[in-house]
Amino acid sequence: MAEITGFTWLYWALMTAYGITVLSVIVVILSENRAPVKSLAWVTVLLLLPAVGLLLYFFFGRNISTKRVISRRNLRRLKRRESLRRPDFNHLHLSPESIQQVRLTHALTGARFYHGNRALTYAEGADKFNALLADIASARHYIHMQYYIIADDVIGRRVQQALIARAREGVKVRIIFDHVGSYGTSSRFFREMREAGIEVAPFFKVVFPLFATRLNWRNHRKIVIIDGTVGYIGGMNIADRYVTGGKAGHWRDLHLRVTGPAVASLQFAFAVDWNFMGNDLLDETVAPGKPTTAHGDRGGEKTGEDPVLGMQLITSGPTSHWSNVGMVFMKAIANAKRRVFIMTPYFIPDESLLRALQAASLAKVDVRIMMPRRPDSRMLRYASSSYVAECLRAGIKVYLYEKGMFHSKALIIDDELSTVGSTNFDFRSFDHNFEANMFIYSREYNAWLTEQFKADMADSTRVNPEQWRARPRPQKILESLTRLLAPIL
Repeated sequence: MAEITGFTWLYWALMTAYGITVLSVIVVILSENRAPVKSLAWVTVLLLLPAVGLLLYFFFGRNISTKRVISRRNLRRLKRRESLRRPDFNHLHLSPESIQQVRLTHALTGARFYHGNRALTYAEGADKFNALLADIASARHYIHMQYYIIADDVIGRRVQQALIARAREGVKVRIIFDHVGSYGTSSRFFREMREAGIEVAPFFKVVFPLFATRLNWRNHRKIVIIDGTVGYIGGMNIADRYVTGGKAGHWRDLHLRVTGPAVASLQFAFAVDWNFMGNDLLDETVAPGKPTTAHGDRGGEKTGEDPVLGMQLITSGPTSHWSNVGMVFMKAIANAKRRVFIMTPYFIPDESLLRALQAASLAKVDVRIMMPRRPDSRMLRYASSSYVAECLRAGIKVYLYEKGMFHSKALIIDDELSTVGSTNFDFRSFDHNFEANMFIYSREYNAWLTEQFKADMADSTRVNPEQWRARPRPQKILESLTRLLAPIL
């Protein structure tokens, strides 16, 4: 009897401690004053599935918005290297709506506006990697590269060997890769680069006991800077599937090759992340990059008479006080008068962005959303589908890309503003990932990207509201259940 009593006492002591832990976590969540829908999602999981909820919270729910990514002293040093002065917002020769976007982005991140850039846009991986390899081969001073995924496969090896060749010729090569995104890549792959003199840094390396505190915050950026004169940014990682399509059969994406003054902003973003990983502050300079006035390029084609692109880089992440990219997207949608075209592999908007899209559509703005019929994540597919009915109800046109995996990440607003980068239209990109998008202020580029959107519509099916409502009930239930977890996916 004494043993039973002792066991009972121990059981209730453990259960009490367990209950106090769950309640304490709930109190912490509520005290952080997060978005109500996200707080409610966490509280629901903790109350319904306490054990699972605790594990999920310690892995995915921590808040690091108060963490400083770079010291004020180092930040000032980096800013002094960007010789461009603060823009005169009243003389940008942009629409009033675009000037508002420039002001907002500058207020959020200090991002500077760069006039007179050129951009090549790649929609196919083979074209992008051929250009990147050619630029790597021509590097003379330094190469800075940052990717979410660097795979040990055919294209990964080609890039690796190209970088090793330049490093052996005295070019300074630095690489940031996301430790979780590149988890399947062998340690030997990166060791071979280090042995050749390349500096390689994993972003938020996930090892015990830091596993629980780092797993959820991923660096999703895809940035390259070569000699301060050429930059790359977009949605393509380094892996074969971006060329061959992999299981998807065909991979559709967008990536920019940038030349001109805006390359300085890519270098600035890389330098901050490099310092954030505990490395010394970079001392490489960026070429001044005189504004372009002659004919430029877009999407691999010669442009018309006014190719000048105004550009502004916005970065965002869990250390940001604001949801930077999400807030800029919301302002752009609210300002729209004619059209809002969205390309995204996953469509899981928060309540404010969903309402902004619905309000724009109800105000007779042409709102179109394009996403894949079969994304590379079944759970995210169900979560994305749960929002379609609400979009259709407001008159939003939804297109499902049928040809393969649609991985493009772009936003087109009216006739002047567009953006391409790494940000998906979902909770994770807006709140948890470190992302980077290039905002482009150009009527010509906007028109070109709009034509690309319309070309992809030929490989897509527009969702019919009646057919969508008639989909099987089990699928609707699964979508609704998955949506409950959408804020924490």
